Amino acid sequence: MTAVRRVTLTESFEPFAARLSEAQSRALQGSRLVNVVAVGAGSAVLQPSGRVGAVRVGDLQVEVWPKEKVKLAHLIFMLGYAADPGFRPEAVDAEAYDELWPALAESLARLCERALLGGVLQGYRTLEESSIVVRGRIRVADQLRRHPGQISPTEIAYDEYTTDVAENRILRTALRRMRAVPRLRPDVAARLSHLDNRLDGVAVLRRGAALPTWRPTRLNARYVPALRLAELVLRNTAAQAGDDGVEIAAFVVSMWKVFEDFVTVALREAIAARGRRAVPQKRWHFDEARRDGVGRVPMAIDLLEYDGATPVMVYDAKYKAAAGDGRYPNADFYQMLAYCTTVGLDRAVLVYAQGGESVDRRVVNSPVTIREWPLDLSLSPGEMLASIGCAVDWASMPLEAVVERTAYGVPA
Repeated sequence: MTAVRRVTLTESFEPFAARLSEAQSRALQGSRLVNVVAVGAGSAVLQPSGRVGAVRVGDLQVEVWPKEKVKLAHLIFMLGYAADPGFRPEAVDAEAYDELWPALAESLARLCERALLGGVLQGYRTLEESSIVVRGRIRVADQLRRHPGQISPTEIAYDEYTTDVAENRILRTALRRMRAVPRLRPDVAARLSHLDNRLDGVAVLRRGAALPTWRPTRLNARYVPALRLAELVLRNTAAQAGDDGVEIAAFVVSMWKVFEDFVTVALREAIAARGRRAVPQKRWHFDEARRDGVGRVPMAIDLLEYDGATPVMVYDAKYKAAAGDGRYPNADFYQMLAYCTTVGLDRAVLVYAQGGESVDRRVVNSPVTIREWPLDLSLSPGEMLASIGCAVDWASMPLEAVVERTAYGVPA
């Protein structure tokens, strides 16, 4: 098997010159991971487009990683946790890998093997069909509409005990998607094929179809870790045959969205754990209603925390690095001041993707204090969640303590 040629970039990396075939250029451009600028026959310049991930086109793999050097395991954890707070760090065997596809393939194979160790899950599924034999119940309305005045065939509905249930459909489709990734290790590809065969008789979801719903129960508990990773694979990967028979696999995400979704969900969970509630994208208005009917200026507050019916804290997440002087964009502070003023609050938290210490900024001629909360993405998943919990605890501090610490430059 031909070795994979690997090109690794970062979000803020300088453009990279590479030799590409026409099929590879089209596939990379179509992935939206990089912008491809042709500079001559067989040569092109790759420019990061603001997204991160990996695209494998035949024997070429192009990777773009976050500027903050986020570990692969942490990136996958943030993706999974944002989609489902039940997603755990141990669901991904990525610490031993510095490459995306081997980590995902090995993790999916390992978790599916554990899920199927006790046999293939079965459950009841309601089927509707026309039949000359009556079983279950007759769908009277459908019978009258489709076969007026006839007894046979009969429109019926019945429950069948089968392996073709939502959980198995998700697993088998994810296994098929991962099997289509070119140049996986032969032993891992063989394990994926064996697992796919174990699910014989289970339908494979159509490309682009919505994932079927399921919920954790006592009966499917052994499936849950595999299902959460399988859903992550299905939401974020694509594998297919491209031009000239070139095999293509892509895992491409917008890092700013990964970060902001993760922080929002983690804040919501931390707030709920403390007995309060959070409302994302809360609709508000910047200005008062006018008598002349002129429309008001709308606002969508990223996350608003409530204690009962009373709003107590505004949160926002920004995937931005500090400038050379350690400061963040001024517009972010203006935005938070507007949120606090219109809601009637005196505190807000800005969570940034950055290491360092928190800073409290008291607005001049205003009671508002805005806290910069840097979230270090090099921390372990548990430490990241704990850090976000500390940001939420700031909302419970007495105002006098916040003002005193701010005045003396002491982090709360």
